[in-house]
Amino acid sequence: MGKPRLTLQEYEALIEQSPILSWRANPDALCDYFNDRWLSFRGRSMEEEYGNGWAEGVHPDDFDRCLKIYLDAFKAREIFEMEYRLKRYDGEYRWIFDRGVPFQNKNGEFAGYIGSCIDVTDRVVAQEALRRKLEEEIKTLKGIIPICAYCHKIRNDREIWQQMESYISEHSEALFSHGMCPECSEKEMQKIRSKKTT
Repeated sequence: MGKPRLTLQEYEALIEQSPILSWRANPDALCDYFNDRWLSFRGRSMEEEYGNGWAEGVHPDDFDRCLKIYLDAFKAREIFEMEYRLKRYDGEYRWIFDRGVPFQNKNGEFAGYIGSCIDVTDRVVAQEALRRKLEEEIKTLKGIIPICAYCHKIRNDREIWQQMESYISEHSEALFSHGMCPECSEKEMQKIRSKKTT
């Protein structure tokens, strides 16, 4: 049994209704096709996105980097991958993972690029939240802590001496369980014994 082949109608439906935003660029690096999913995401027509029109939706802070990756890949005719923020139909910028692949026409000549994009905003936001949490934890832990050599109280940034447990509880998520180490336990037992003998 041979490999199943799609009809032209099935192929078009697959491209247009795929959850992936798809695009195509000609050998001059100008985009000449966007699937329905892309146009719906952007809320713009094919005519508006055509050529370099799509780039109007790229976040200004990402534009130069995005354009350089795109044009450098075209010159080298290499696969490229990049992430950038693209304006959605509602005005919100969403993080997009874009992968472009060079393709050839039936004569084996370079014909441009075919690209696919997926919205990765949730992943980017989660990674950023994790990065901030780690930075906060590191910030909390780094630095010199002034501690009394005798009673082991810690001086806070308001110049107040606090019990060690209190200070650490305020600056971390640590919980305390009190007990006695063997040395202290032996010392306390000796005190009790000496009181009994007197």
